Amino acid sequence: MLDLTIADSLAPILFQLAIGGIGGFFIGYILKKIFKVALILIIIVFSLLFLAYTNIIDVDYSGLSDLASNFVTAIDPALEMFAPLLANVPFIASFIVGFFFGLSRD
Repeated sequence: MLDLTIADSLAPILFQLAIGGIGGFFIGYILKKIFKVALILIIIVFSLLFLAYTNIIDVDYSGLSDLASNFVTAIDPALEMFAPLLANVPFIASFIVGFFFGLSRD
């Protein structure tokens, strides 16, 4: 007969909660820093689009479209890797909490 205690039953869930919370915190903190850099890049891109709109510079839109298409094709396998996370609800819940704590961290 199996003799399981409450601690044995909760250990996998607590492990997922801890790893998810810590991982979410670090991802949120890193994304907050990345968003600051992305804001600068967005300002540069919109400045270039404005210059192209006013015909100050010339933009090869077909080349830009090919570049964007190649980028999306390259990151598609990386996005499929996150599908198994959907099966781990405790991990995802604690990840989200940690993510928002990471975002709120200065």
